[in-house]
Amino acid sequence: MKNDMEKWETENGVGFLKKIGLKSGQTVLDFGCRVGHYSVPAAKVVGNKGIVYALDKEQQALNELEQKATHLNLKNIRIVNTSDRIRIDLENNSIDVVLFYDVLHYHEKKGRENLYAEAYRVLKQDGLLSVYPKHTLEDDPIMEFQNLSLGEIKQEIQNSNFIFGKKHCGFISHDNGFNQGCILNFKKQIKFF
Repeated sequence: MKNDMEKWETENGVGFLKKIGLKSGQTVLDFGCRVGHYSVPAAKVVGNKGIVYALDKEQQALNELEQKATHLNLKNIRIVNTSDRIRIDLENNSIDVVLFYDVLHYHEKKGRENLYAEAYRVLKQDGLLSVYPKHTLEDDPIMEFQNLSLGEIKQEIQNSNFIFGKKHCGFISHDNGFNQGCILNFKKQIKFF
């Protein structure tokens, strides 16, 4: 019998990520993936023709994700250790979807701006930036988000050449549990010079 997190990773999370906009065959970057509560369902959504780059700075969490992927026979997850760098070691215009889920509050404004710039760089022309801005004023504020509202984070991302698309709310994974949360989706805005 599956526990709640196993059910999230193999069933409920799959459905939620499809609702967010993930599709079969896509290339996804899960930035700050930890043990893969979003990487695993993303790998199931994109299937054998897709790839999920699971990027994190904590090797122990990545080792746990790697064991989980092996156990679930998910051969489309690529583990990437960032060594605490904001630079994403992927090619320009190579990613369909970037997930920034519950990671932005760890970074000051300049660091977040660098992350948005990196997402913009790696995303394809029609790429999707999907953000779970946990810990804003409306949702258990802490760290760098303790004085920022969801609207301010949304505006910050829009100021970084992204166009807001849609907000998706539901019962989603957070850390090793669940809570009501909202995902904000943005499209890469094409720059004309």
